Amino acid sequence: MIKVDIVNRVAELSDVSRAKSALAVDSIMESMKEALVQGRRIELRGFGVFQVRDRKKGVGRNPKTGIEVAITPGRTVRFKPGKDLKNI
Repeated sequence: MIKVDIVNRVAELSDVSRAKSALAVDSIMESMKEALVQGRRIELRGFGVFQVRDRKKGVGRNPKTGIEVAITPGRTVRFKPGKDLKNI
């Protein structure tokens, strides 16, 4: 499923135009992005939790050549599914 599919589904279920549905979906996505950039946790009950976590530095290897590559520390977004989603 892609963003257009979500917009179409929202329009279909709520009987509003696709333009208004697209605006609603865009607003939600933008709000979620802003929260994650600020390092905040997003919890959607019954669906799951999006959380920003620190990634530690380390050493990796290129599987083809075996050459060591430095992995820089950073931040990444993790998703943990909720109970309802796990039991599908």
